[in-house]
Amino acid sequence: MKRPKLKKASKRMTCHKRYKIQKKVREHHRKLRKEAKKQGRRKPRKDPGVPNSAPFKEALLREAELRKQRLEELKQQQKLERQKEQEKKRKLETNPGVKASNLEPVNEEFGQRKAKNKAKAGKQNPKKLYCQELKKVIEASDVVLEVLDARDPLGCRCPQVEEAIVQGGQKKLVLVLNKSDLVPKENLENWLNYLKKELPTVVFRASTNLKDKGKIIKHLKLKKRAPFKNEVCVGKEGLWKLLRSFQETYGKAIRVGVIGFPNVGKSSIINSLKQERICNVGVSMGLTRCMQVVTLDKQITVIDSPSCIVSPLNSASTLALRSPASIEMVKPVEAASAILSQADARQVVLKFTVPDFKNPLEFFTLLAQRRGLHQKGGSPNVEGAAKLMWSEWTGASLGYYCHPPTSWTPSPHFNEGIMTDMKQGFNLEELEKNNAHSIHSIRGPRSARSILFQSSGLTNGIIEEKDIPEELPRQKQQEEGEDHNDLDSDQESVDEEADEESSAMVPAEETWALPEESQADESAQSYISDKMAEEEDDAYDFSTDYV
Repeated sequence: MKRPKLKKASKRMTCHKRYKIQKKVREHHRKLRKEAKKQGRRKPRKDPGVPNSAPFKEALLREAELRKQRLEELKQQQKLERQKEQEKKRKLETNPGVKASNLEPVNEEFGQRKAKNKAKAGKQNPKKLYCQELKKVIEASDVVLEVLDARDPLGCRCPQVEEAIVQGGQKKLVLVLNKSDLVPKENLENWLNYLKKELPTVVFRASTNLKDKGKIIKHLKLKKRAPFKNEVCVGKEGLWKLLRSFQETYGKAIRVGVIGFPNVGKSSIINSLKQERICNVGVSMGLTRCMQVVTLDKQITVIDSPSCIVSPLNSASTLALRSPASIEMVKPVEAASAILSQADARQVVLKFTVPDFKNPLEFFTLLAQRRGLHQKGGSPNVEGAAKLMWSEWTGASLGYYCHPPTSWTPSPHFNEGIMTDMKQGFNLEELEKNNAHSIHSIRGPRSARSILFQSSGLTNGIIEEKDIPEELPRQKQQEEGEDHNDLDSDQESVDEEADEESSAMVPAEETWALPEESQADESAQSYISDKMAEEEDDAYDFSTDYV
């Protein structure tokens, strides 16, 4: 006998109950609307950013951008580690017969190798790594683009790098005058006529208004635009046609290396050619740390390179302009004074809107008063004003220019045969027309609004690793700290990295670093015990000495 099926409870209800529920729902919604009307609609507050009147605005934006990039790199590395761990778990699940004891020796060997590689990278000087990467780019390239800042083209040329390119064999060297919208047109034409006698030269202005593939930099919107600054790329067609003509005569695909000193716009040129923000760019110097390959089309591939290393034997003004760590190695007042000594004092007074000054110290005092940079007690912050002037001078907004030499003399590593070989394979007539069109389309500043600067000439660089001098302990600790953040980022979380970045922003004079971790713990314990013994007798407070 079949068991009768139990019927489900019916959802039917009386009309009185259904209408009562509907009435309660309407009352509840009415109450919510009434409360929302009282409170008003609250729009999400936008980040106002750093105001223009804030001191060290550019320095703060640089630090924020660097911190953001490092945090994103950490997130990507952690994501890759998670994926590797998940793959290991899947392999163990698919092969349950494999014992964990068999996997342990392999993991130990892999860990030992990884630790050895990290130790080698940590001990090696980062400047030596830059030299290695630069050599790789030069060896792998068929055409090398040497990027020059149009404000000081001669100071951006490195004879050691050019000599290495000449000795490398059948390689072509092309000069690119970037940031050409920051100099007067007459000065730009004079420099073009001077440089094209020696090597093919392209007038260029990299674009700053590009689509970002993954991230949006907010401070670019907040940044005050100069009246003569263009966001459209200029000279792109001329450079494209030049590379295309050489590729057709070469007969196969070519690789183009981009080299130059810090902050001349190497990565910006690649982004402008690709019309995307592929390479990291920013206000700060030395963002590119390794070679990066970017494919433009099937026939042309571009290779981005780290900056050339500046020799410490150069003048103080050259180190201040071309070395990314100059403001930390040299005192800010000395670095800014070296730059100020080679600039026209009258035009500096008009540009920074300060009264006449007799010496650099007086200028920094007047600039601090003008920009509202004060210390405790109301005294002007001279060092802060020097840093501010240095950041503006090395940035991409201040317009200054240098006059080319009166008489043309070829570089010592070039002769007539080498110069003719460098120009072979390029359509120079078409390049001249494109340069004339680029100069006509650029809105450059007037000579009266720019600052006349006296160039120091060619900047000596370092290519060989053996020529890199030994670093000072403080400088070594600062650079090792930056590199360890990248090498050991797989063992640190994003929050710990943010804390280290905030502590690293303290000036080098105020920080006190220990030489080694093992020795640091022992010396710290002995130091504290001695001070505690002395505290009872002398009442000495050592908290200010040991941070």
